[in-house]
Amino acid sequence: MKGRVEWTGENTMDGINSAGQRISMDWETGPSPMQLMLQMVGACSLVDVVGGLKDRPFKAAWVEMDSTRAETAPRKFTTMTFEYHVEGDVPKKLVERVVAKSHEKYCSVSNSLDPNITIDWRVVLHPPSQA
Repeated sequence: MKGRVEWTGENTMDGINSAGQRISMDWETGPSPMQLMLQMVGACSLVDVVGGLKDRPFKAAWVEMDSTRAETAPRKFTTMTFEYHVEGDVPKKLVERVVAKSHEKYCSVSNSLDPNITIDWRVVLHPPSQA
């Protein structure tokens, strides 16, 4: 895997992957590198959740995230909390098992983090909408 980050002026920069795709960042107003890091843990794990539910009838899945960071430099994450939401007719125990396995084994992003970061999560199921 290769990439590049280019400063684009003032507080902004672009992350560019080897295919030329870009993610713009702004370290003052966001998305900042730390915001993207939190989102990438959520995104990586959500990939596992969606993949783990592929044979189940669900309409939507998302993860809401919260975190705390150290007060002094380096201002690394100290906690991350993830609330997984799934809309559909799926067993909560299945979703919980998939989320647990994601953070324990499959999510490369969360498994690349400092092991001292406390990662908590919970699952919220929503009944299928009638729309």
